[in-house]
Amino acid sequence: METGRIGGRVLKRVVLELLQADDFCESVRELERLPARQVINPLFAFLLHADERVRWRAVAAMGQIVEGLAREDMESARVIMRRLMWSLNDESGGIGWGAPEAMAEIMASDEGLAREFVRVFVSYFNPEGNFLEYEVLQRGLLWGLIRLACVRPALIQGTDEHLTQYLGSGDPTVRGLAVWAAGLLRAQDCVPAIKALLKDESEVRVYFEDRFTAYSVSELAKQSLNMIETADFVAT
Repeated sequence: METGRIGGRVLKRVVLELLQADDFCESVRELERLPARQVINPLFAFLLHADERVRWRAVAAMGQIVEGLAREDMESARVIMRRLMWSLNDESGGIGWGAPEAMAEIMASDEGLAREFVRVFVSYFNPEGNFLEYEVLQRGLLWGLIRLACVRPALIQGTDEHLTQYLGSGDPTVRGLAVWAAGLLRAQDCVPAIKALLKDESEVRVYFEDRFTAYSVSELAKQSLNMIETADFVAT
């Protein structure tokens, strides 16, 4: 694929076709061959796409693209992180759909950015910090916490103290993701609230590694308790 400058409309179409392709791993390689600064804007746009697979693949691709950009120009990578943060700010006039997921994926991909921005990410859990009130954003935030707990657990230690507030959510996905995160973080203080969800058969659909998997909240609760009690939990 040509790597010179591509017109905005053409580039957007190319990026969308790559996000929709059957072989997403090859698509990411193709995206990495394009100028990172050009690819970022379409990826931002596709965080709002109607197709949830496209949205999640935009998140995954953004992590890889920004990680590559950070190797060449860390300040440009920081600008992208700040752009995501701004989208979650009330003053931005937007909602910030996809921003917590994208921030987490970028931090999962690049340790330098993770160390620099993880405190901001954690502040979105804190009622006395930059708490995110919308449940859809909380889903993305908790997904991001799980993502980071899997690859950079040392950086998010202490976040578990904010998880109990999500375990009683009216949103099943928020409850389920909070349960999963509590297990990964060995959140002992969450055990009573997790036990209260052992009969919760609500379904949670989760995206990881380019596939969607459905779990019941009760299933996640059982596995989370097992993880906390025996450190032997693996979600598959």
